[in-house]
Amino acid sequence: MHPLTETWHINNRINLYLLDAIAETSFVDVSASKGRNVGEQFAHLHNVRLMWLKSAQPDLLALAEKIEKENISKLLLVEQLQKSGEAIAQLFEIGVVEGRIKGFKPHPTGFLGYLIAHEAHHRGQIALTLKQSGHPLDKKVSFGLWEWGTR
Repeated sequence: MHPLTETWHINNRINLYLLDAIAETSFVDVSASKGRNVGEQFAHLHNVRLMWLKSAQPDLLALAEKIEKENISKLLLVEQLQKSGEAIAQLFEIGVVEGRIKGFKPHPTGFLGYLIAHEAHHRGQIALTLKQSGHPLDKKVSFGLWEWGTR
């Protein structure tokens, strides 16, 4: 496995680790500054992945389906984040061979940085929303988000 793909898989496992630690009843929590609720944040991560797949490698879209706001559940999020995570991993394997990700500049490493920055931003928003809503993450989970060598 190429290091870009391996790094992507770690990022996806971190997302799933966070999701696993959150009670489904907290999916409706909204930040003090409004915006998406916790469940919608996770759905957004998945749906943005699909947006990139549609642009860069449409045949990989068959591996996952869009999550609509009305259908958000923990089971669906886990299932679809695993599927879109695998599809993006396949996109990286193709991108490494081709030396590019169609529709993204400058190169596959930059694309990985972009995706991880985007998803880490939303992990932070999720953690803040939970804290503001009185459902803070357990300290072990908060520290666990940074354990990339073991996730």
